[in-house]
Amino acid sequence: MKEEKITTLHPKNKNGVRISKLKYEVIKEFILTTLQQQDEIQYKDLNTLANESLKNSFDGSISWYIVTVKLDLEARNIIERIPNTSPHKIRLKR
Repeated sequence: MKEEKITTLHPKNKNGVRISKLKYEVIKEFILTTLQQQDEIQYKDLNTLANESLKNSFDGSISWYIVTVKLDLEARNIIERIPNTSPHKIRLKR
């Protein structure tokens, strides 16, 4: 059976990438659950948390998928970068 793929979006209207729908859903669920629990988080902390939490169950570069899915969720207005934060933080779109 052929693996289902989706094409991600990019908040700056750049081309998205085609990735496994299954991996997309795992990372999306991780990001959204984390943001529901923490309200806001620095991107690097989200990345660290994802690598710790998913390292034994996820096949592929967790960091690459985190940035790819994060950008897609920004483009879909589900999450947002908090303006004027350095290093940048993200939260669920209000």
